[in-house]
Amino acid sequence: MMHLNISFPMMAFRPGFSLVLSMALLLSSACQPSGSEDKEISSEVIHNPASADGKTNPGILPEITFEKDEHDFGRLMQGETVTYGFKFRNTGKSDLIISSVSSSCGCTVTDYPRDPIPAGSQGVIQVTFKSEGRRGFQNKTVTVMSNTQPNTRVLRVKCEIRTAGE
Repeated sequence: MMHLNISFPMMAFRPGFSLVLSMALLLSSACQPSGSEDKEISSEVIHNPASADGKTNPGILPEITFEKDEHDFGRLMQGETVTYGFKFRNTGKSDLIISSVSSSCGCTVTDYPRDPIPAGSQGVIQVTFKSEGRRGFQNKTVTVMSNTQPNTRVLRVKCEIRTAGE
């Protein structure tokens, strides 16, 4: 039986070389356009009242005020899908930007305004709950991230799910 002895340049197998190669590939692809056609929001609408000296000016901030922050869907039959719109108003002095809305469970889906909401204007965050495969009491949270102080608000939806035999 014959053995082949093939040697490669040792530089290719040094741990540092693979790290450098990985970083080069990452950097060369990170600066490419994403192809997304989302609207860009100007940084002029974002105000941060906190400063290094600890003094703040909250009077210039947007403020999100919900009509209510909890909704009870009541009793549902397993498999039902229900939706509620959490109505809010920007009661602050500048544009409100909702950066994200996330739910505590995959059974809860949200939809929210992506454009800035001017001072005095209203909006709605839609929360859809899918009861498929669930039973008993359910209490789900939805976290709203925005350019307010504090920057998070938590909304809740709850219900009791029954099966056909109950």
